[in-house]
Amino acid sequence: METTKALKEEGGEGGQEKEVLLDGSNGSSSSGDANTNGAPKHRHTPTASYGGDEKGIYEIFGWVYHIGVNSIGHEYCHLRFLFIKGKYVMMYKRDPHENPGIKPIRKGVIGPTLMVEELGRRKVNDGDLYVIQFYNRLDESKKGEIACPTAGEARKWMEAFDHAKQQAEYELSRGGSTRNKLNMEADIDLDGHRPRVRRYAHGLKNLIRIGKGPEMLLRQTSNLGGSGTSNRYFEGEFGDAIEAHEWKCVRTVNGIRIFEDVADSKRGKGALVKAVGLVDASADTAFDVILNLERRKRYEWDMLTADLELIDSYDGHYDVVYGTYDPKYLTRWQSKRDFVFTRQWFRGQDGAYTILQLPAAHKKRPSRSGYRRTSISPSTWEVRSLNSPMGSNTTKCLVTHMLEIRSSGWLRWKKNSSSKFEQTIPYALLSQVAGLKEYIGANPSLSFESSATVVQSKLSDVSTSSSEFEDLEVQDEFYDAIAGDSTSSSEDEESEDDTENKKIKLKNVSWAISSLALKRASAPDVNKELDPTVPPVHVDASQFSGSLHKGRDETDSNCWTCPSGTGFMIRGKTYLKDNAKIMGSDPLLKLIAVDWFKVDTATDKIALHPRSLVQSDAGKKLPFILVINLEVPAKPNYSLVLYYAAERPVNKNSLLGRFVDGTDMFRDARFKLIPSIVEGYWMVKRAVGTKACLLGKAVTCKYFRQDNFLEIDVDIGSSSVARSVIGLVLGYVTSLVVDLAILIEAKEEAELPEYILGTVRLNRVKPESAVPLNA
Repeated sequence: METTKALKEEGGEGGQEKEVLLDGSNGSSSSGDANTNGAPKHRHTPTASYGGDEKGIYEIFGWVYHIGVNSIGHEYCHLRFLFIKGKYVMMYKRDPHENPGIKPIRKGVIGPTLMVEELGRRKVNDGDLYVIQFYNRLDESKKGEIACPTAGEARKWMEAFDHAKQQAEYELSRGGSTRNKLNMEADIDLDGHRPRVRRYAHGLKNLIRIGKGPEMLLRQTSNLGGSGTSNRYFEGEFGDAIEAHEWKCVRTVNGIRIFEDVADSKRGKGALVKAVGLVDASADTAFDVILNLERRKRYEWDMLTADLELIDSYDGHYDVVYGTYDPKYLTRWQSKRDFVFTRQWFRGQDGAYTILQLPAAHKKRPSRSGYRRTSISPSTWEVRSLNSPMGSNTTKCLVTHMLEIRSSGWLRWKKNSSSKFEQTIPYALLSQVAGLKEYIGANPSLSFESSATVVQSKLSDVSTSSSEFEDLEVQDEFYDAIAGDSTSSSEDEESEDDTENKKIKLKNVSWAISSLALKRASAPDVNKELDPTVPPVHVDASQFSGSLHKGRDETDSNCWTCPSGTGFMIRGKTYLKDNAKIMGSDPLLKLIAVDWFKVDTATDKIALHPRSLVQSDAGKKLPFILVINLEVPAKPNYSLVLYYAAERPVNKNSLLGRFVDGTDMFRDARFKLIPSIVEGYWMVKRAVGTKACLLGKAVTCKYFRQDNFLEIDVDIGSSSVARSVIGLVLGYVTSLVVDLAILIEAKEEAELPEYILGTVRLNRVKPESAVPLNA
């Protein structure tokens, strides 16, 4: 992950760039600034400062790489200083802190239709960078990319843009002028006069940065940054669905706990086991160390897969590697071994990393003379940061390496009666956690930034912010804002605002699930969410039928059923105080039918199609229908359509009412899904997980409100990570039992406790049973 070439220094401070902001498709660099053949000259850790509450404006700043292709087809990678204030964004060639008079080369607005996607790792000018893509969900032809040297910094910028979108939403909720509301939805050029630009950037000197700045750019990629702190320690398993695993600690080896899943006694000679270790580093640091292929570094902690070579890479989240090892330390065989396996990785919305490793074959690496081809056991890495106590700057993470073992020596080894298992490949894989822990502990420089990476805030008064921009006709989405001339006669720099730096308490929304029997189930308040003044109607599911039939019992296949919500953990009444979650209860809405369609391309507005039950006479008589259209990318594409009905109209003043008739930004921030693989291959379970996901932040969701229904079209193919996971799921779908819970996230005390909006269980669905939508 080390960049080896240098990028030429940028041109004059006031120079223009003609590229569209974060959109290389329309760009061309000035001669003094272009360099398409070299990596950045200054390797650094981008920095950011987070601040703000309902009375202030977030200000985030730091270094990023702006990458793309210019108008003549040349790739570029430029070091840029990005500054976000509220919903406004500016990009500079130099740090405005060190160059107060510098003018921005790009500027614009973060609007409600902005989508931010993490594209994963990409080779850029002989170095590995983590790429973030921006696009407008209403016009996906406008795209742009920035990149960061570590996964952790990419995560911080993802969070920064999310904060900016929340700021835009807050300004809308404050009832801004009609002109401002229209401006947030419009795209125009920012070529014109932009006064007070210098004053806008001048206050940066008071901001406390995260990271070391541009002087650290040439450091090894082992100089990975730690991240913020919180107020609690980790306890128990993370997740929002109750899993069937029952983990028992059977051994402790070198400070690492070895667990076995004892819930399933039918595994025969095999067992699902995991090694768990506490590592003194952030999850970002541990993830980068695990993913790094550099031989010199892997030799220090990995006794098995240290000699690795990248064969191929796809989509930034998937690669194929080839490795060799000398087995003399493991077995009596003296012949050398080689292997090929794939790695697929992604980061959850809670910041946890998952890496899936599966044995594979590849045409670029056929059998090799002198080596015996062997298979590495399928395994997963899971890395998640732990909450630290209030006031502590220490950073820790929990690393879990899980694999399925079919060794006959496993049962004897865990009882201390045999050491043969310690000479096997599975044991070497489990020992990687111990090696990783010791390696990071012996190299404090890996977490050199952790002591300096306390998240700080600077709050800018909202009224001041408004006055700063009152002269601007701000109507641009930032990613396609044209570089402005910025020849405005800026007024003298005014005195810096006296603001208070405050630490933000970062809440870990994935708080531990414990004492389930003591947690009371959360049932929806029907009279609160639905209109109590209207008499209920009887929803007879037998009047409706979809292309996927309802199951007779749990043994039926290629069908759906409707489970209760007790298998899911949701936010309790006191969640904002103690992060406590409780069991869900019966859903508010009734699942009346499921359609399983085959389509040529992703299809929106299914409810308007003549085949949809919404268009039937019985459907038109229902008070309200929620239509969830899960668009599954494959060959062909599929649409899984869920129809939920209410017995009364929606209460306009309820949380559900605000969601149904609210803005797309509000819906994106609240529409939540909890998955759970009830039965199926354990690798698929780990890939899907059980953590709640805000779908509007993970993939593109489109909302269509009309008559007595709301349709939500979920484009799973809009995210490379989601495409990768769904591809794995489809490979095993005929053997999977999948539970899904749909709910609206509660963020205020009056909205708590949460309740389940609807559930569905999909029993071993067959892709070939999908019916053509337009047949």
